[in-house]
Amino acid sequence: MSLCSSFNVFASYSPKPKTIFKNSNFVSQFQVKSAPLLASTFQIHGSPTNLKFSRERLKPISSLVDSGVSEIATSSSFRNKSPKDVNVLVVGSTGYIGRFVVKELIKRGFNVIAVAREKSGIRGKNDKEETLKQLQGANVCFSDVNDLDVLEKSIENLGFGVDVVVSCLASRNGGIKDSWKIDYEATKNSLLAGKKFGAKHFVLLSAICVQKPLLEFQRAKLKFEAELMDLAQNKDSSFTYSIVRPTAFFKSLGGQVEIVKDGKPYVMFGDGKLCACKPISEEDLASFISDCVLEENKINQVLPIGGPGKALTPLEQGEILFRILGREPKFLKVPIEIMDFVIGVLDSIAKIFPSVGEAAEFGKIGRYYAAESMLIIDPETGEYSEEKTPSYGKDTLEDFFKKVIREGMAGQELGEQFF
Repeated sequence: MSLCSSFNVFASYSPKPKTIFKNSNFVSQFQVKSAPLLASTFQIHGSPTNLKFSRERLKPISSLVDSGVSEIATSSSFRNKSPKDVNVLVVGSTGYIGRFVVKELIKRGFNVIAVAREKSGIRGKNDKEETLKQLQGANVCFSDVNDLDVLEKSIENLGFGVDVVVSCLASRNGGIKDSWKIDYEATKNSLLAGKKFGAKHFVLLSAICVQKPLLEFQRAKLKFEAELMDLAQNKDSSFTYSIVRPTAFFKSLGGQVEIVKDGKPYVMFGDGKLCACKPISEEDLASFISDCVLEENKINQVLPIGGPGKALTPLEQGEILFRILGREPKFLKVPIEIMDFVIGVLDSIAKIFPSVGEAAEFGKIGRYYAAESMLIIDPETGEYSEEKTPSYGKDTLEDFFKKVIREGMAGQELGEQFF
């Protein structure tokens, strides 16, 4: 996820305790009864419609066309099915965006299998019962994406195959170790497990900022992206992908609403014009991700996406907020050089005490979002381009600010993920 309002990011990054699960089992909203895993046909019991799901082995095709849309579309049998007959495995389902994606896929009628931790939410605060409530309408599979063997066994116990994998996994804190553990290793486990049980398409939630990789989580995401593309283009031409790279989420920009509402100034770095973004709502992003499940024009594509309207700088975001509140704008401008100084000190200490390297990385994350726009980089000019950044959806940041002013930010937790 990309954050344009980096003051909140810089202030709130801190290492989080790790959660490790040794046991996993399967719990279903529909009380799915496991059946032996067959080569071609799987039966799901216990649902009102007693649906049968079938899976055919696809014939590989020789090549892809340059546009990324090819004969693959006609060979992937799941694209010819009704949504209710398409099994979509969602990993990262209890994360901030994952919850919206699960809800949207269910609304569209897909058969959703939501992989969840036994303890989900911020520091594992949600138990199984709460997780089942949050993911109501989905088959909930409690497992561990960090352990490939456990994940494969959990999927095998479902008793039916997988058509599409949607990954909403993201590092919990952006640290060096967690980035490689989640953004690369766990995401790769999801690809391997899904493919083993029949998946022919992988939808990846990435981030637009990976186009300028200066941070560890960006490098981890890019490494997985490269392997995913190589799989589809060089190793298994019957397999496809859609890589979604969104700009800033609304929630990422809402951290100062209540502060300004209480009469305090809006904090920004430099003159407030160092970066810009086309923020997208969580619902609109979930809708776009869901489009990628079946739409053929999104096959084998890297898809940067922003929300509707013009790109907004932190200065403009603050002006919108003050206008809604009916107050004169009051800004606190923080020199970005302060962040450079802090990062320099932490980097120097990290050479002697390597454990400080994580703290230095958090500082670099804040610095990145203070100065880098969440827009497409024009390859011809090397500059960020508002015009080349696609827009999608209907929700506006102004409407989001109005809602937060009325209702506050309760229930909007990002979990342990910041991007």
